[in-house]
Amino acid sequence: MDLNHVIKLLEETNKDGLEEKQLKFVKKLVQCYQNGLPLRDLAQIFKILNLCAGKIKNQPRFIESAYDIIKLCGLPFLKKKVSDEITYAEDTANSIALLGDLMKIPSSELRIQICKCIVDFYHAEPPKKHIPGYQQACSSYKIQMAEVGGLAKTMVQAVTLLENQLVEKLWVLKVLQHLSTSEVNCSIMMKAQAASGICAHLNDPDPSGQLLFRSSEILWNLLEKSSKEEILPQLSNLECLLALKEVFKNLFMRGFSHYDRQLRNDILVITTIIAQNPEAPMIECGFAKDLILFATFNEVKSQNILVKGLKLSNSYEDFELKKLLFNIIVILCKDLPTIQLLIEGSVVLALFTYVKKPEKQRTIDWSAAQYEELQLHAIATLSSVAPLLIEEYMSCQGNAQVLAFLEWCEIEDSFFSHGNSFHGTGGRGNKFAQMRYSLRLLRAMVYLEDETVNTDLCEKGTIQQMIGIFKNIISKTNEKEEAIVLEIQSDILLILSGLCEHHIQRKEIFGTEGVDIVLHVMKTDPRKLQSGLGYNVLLFSTLDSIWFGGTSEEHARLLHRCCILGCYPSEDYFLEKEGIFLLLDVLALNEKKFCNLILGIMVEFCDNPKTAAHVNAWRGKKDQTAASLLIKLWRKEEKELGVKRDKNGKIIDTKKPLFTSFQEEQKIIPLPANCPSIAVMDVSENIRAKIYAILGKLDFENLPGLSAEDFVTLCIIHRYLDFKIGEIWNEIYEEIKLEKLRPVTTDKKALEAITTASENIGKMVASLQSEIIESQACQDVQNEQKVYAKIQATHKQRELANKSWGNFLARTSNAKTLKKAKRLQEKAIKASRYHERPQHAIFHPTDIKGLNTTVPSGGVVTVESTPARLVGGPLADTDIALKKLPIRGGALQRVKAVKIEEAPKKSIPT
Repeated sequence: MDLNHVIKLLEETNKDGLEEKQLKFVKKLVQCYQNGLPLRDLAQIFKILNLCAGKIKNQPRFIESAYDIIKLCGLPFLKKKVSDEITYAEDTANSIALLGDLMKIPSSELRIQICKCIVDFYHAEPPKKHIPGYQQACSSYKIQMAEVGGLAKTMVQAVTLLENQLVEKLWVLKVLQHLSTSEVNCSIMMKAQAASGICAHLNDPDPSGQLLFRSSEILWNLLEKSSKEEILPQLSNLECLLALKEVFKNLFMRGFSHYDRQLRNDILVITTIIAQNPEAPMIECGFAKDLILFATFNEVKSQNILVKGLKLSNSYEDFELKKLLFNIIVILCKDLPTIQLLIEGSVVLALFTYVKKPEKQRTIDWSAAQYEELQLHAIATLSSVAPLLIEEYMSCQGNAQVLAFLEWCEIEDSFFSHGNSFHGTGGRGNKFAQMRYSLRLLRAMVYLEDETVNTDLCEKGTIQQMIGIFKNIISKTNEKEEAIVLEIQSDILLILSGLCEHHIQRKEIFGTEGVDIVLHVMKTDPRKLQSGLGYNVLLFSTLDSIWFGGTSEEHARLLHRCCILGCYPSEDYFLEKEGIFLLLDVLALNEKKFCNLILGIMVEFCDNPKTAAHVNAWRGKKDQTAASLLIKLWRKEEKELGVKRDKNGKIIDTKKPLFTSFQEEQKIIPLPANCPSIAVMDVSENIRAKIYAILGKLDFENLPGLSAEDFVTLCIIHRYLDFKIGEIWNEIYEEIKLEKLRPVTTDKKALEAITTASENIGKMVASLQSEIIESQACQDVQNEQKVYAKIQATHKQRELANKSWGNFLARTSNAKTLKKAKRLQEKAIKASRYHERPQHAIFHPTDIKGLNTTVPSGGVVTVESTPARLVGGPLADTDIALKKLPIRGGALQRVKAVKIEEAPKKSIPT
């Protein structure tokens, strides 16, 4: 069809019979495209639609034409080429956006048809008839083009336009319900203030109930698919919250159907998300008070008219409602003004009704699994609420109830835990989940550092009970519950750490049994620290129970936050059981997250005179000593901090020997006297000060197992305090210059003397380091020469052995060589004898007569000078002589007396 002709015809005016002709052509167009709109013709068709819409005001008959064309838009779009979707994308997007603009036409029928057409985008149907040469566009193509064209914005504006027209408004909400399934559309709707506009009219009269249902789903989608930081301020106003409050109250009190309960829970979820915004006026609109009342009316009897006669069933929707109400209490309590409402609502008392052994008789007949989940949820809620309401917690005998509940968790009975909820994870068939949340509650209360609470806990035997639970749970651990058991153990150690703070008596109660559980954790296989199950957290808790250093500001206040340090019997027992060895084993793992805490423990332990011997006795891998390990950690720390050192670890800048790269980058600025400078902050921000303190307490002069490199580094460590003092004075001097102050002559001389002395110390240390390096170099050269001498001697010995072997082979294979060797041998023997034979000397021949060998004989000599009757023969000194007859001369005979007539004859050595 010639669409340009139709456009020209519709643009013409003031002709007789023109309207009939225009309507006829539009009708013909509708009939032509009754199977779908080609993308290539879409721009012209929508131009025709726009022209028809423009004539409606003066020519009402064109409403039907526009209606028919809009109806065609619900049909599939057709493409002739595969590339048509991309080629005509802009035209299609602009055309679809025009549908939203047409909502301004004051025609109910037309508006409803536009909405139906848009809804059809999401329920695509195949074309009624296949047209040769065309194929249907992608089913999601219209949806994508609606996003690009910004259709959602005009539809949001239509809601305001149709505020008093319920039918059309419900259709527009249906359209927005479909559009809000897309993140792009949600972003567009959010910018058009859709959330506040829809939420404020949730409570408008609507007999069908569709308005509330569709509006709540749109709000849900907006909260889920758009930025909460941008959308929450739109909903956090009094008008929106009052509307939500009225809707929730009506559904809570008068909604009995399955649908009403679901909708009620959806409204509560939306409210919960809004309540996370601190600016939301939850208290001002009275919604917070009502929610607290609804959350506790079953557990605490109330005469309030809102809950009088109300009952919850054990249906799934009411069960979810109860959990959502517990959840919103946790969110509301983050706003401190809500605390008074929590007190008035007896929230703590209501929640404590769940901290006990499950009973058969309950207000609501929850199933066992439902009650268990509510119980865990209630205890988790108490962990957030109870620390804010200490008086209410104590008035309810909170400590006694929790400890009694923990005691029940330890015993074995017929209770069977379902463990099928978020809070029950890892607790199926046992009471670990209940134990975990109870300990979390106790941990939260202990860490308030309220002396009333902690004293009450200790008087009830909490320390002994915690140690007992820890010991019992070790034997019950299996792989499935390993993670939850580790969390329980961590919480127990943190609770004990909090209770023993500042109290020697409590540390004594902790005693050797407590030290044993600490040592048990420290013996954990290091490979498990990388398992991700929570061994890292448990080790941190264990180290915290030994000593807690805190940050630089907290250090003085929290110095004694521990269970062992400060109690001498426990310290001695810890040392006796090789606790220092275990600490150094963990330190040797080179895990940075543990180093600072372990070094802090070591510093405190070194105050005990028995510690130094343990530290010096420790040996790590490759026989590494504790001093060597600490110096290695110092070098690693300085490398990470960017401290300037040469390849041998020697000081480069003697004026700033400890400066880190961060200090180099930061410019010195004048600070108030109560603000620590960069040099002072550096002490607490790395481990160098702790290493200095430990080595200082071990005596710098008598450290075993150090290499030359270690000694070079030790020179710096030894002077750490002097360098740091000089660094601080240098900062003071620089600040004075920046503030353009001129110190008096005496002060100026003192400052210059201090800075010069600090630099001289740096030069002295650098000189000492050079001497150590040179001495080591000389020692290396000497060692090298010794090694070379040893190698040379080895080679020489090998050459002599080879030469000897060659001579031996020559004698055995060559008769002439053998004879020559024989002559040389005889000559050597002859040369060794006396030239003049002494008187009475006996000559011993060295040759064996009749010997048929090709090599010289060995030194075999038979001595005949002593009578055989005295020596007893060759076997006289053996056991055989006792069993056999003597071969020659018999065994040794006892002689009563031997008369010496003359001196014995001398033997001539061979």
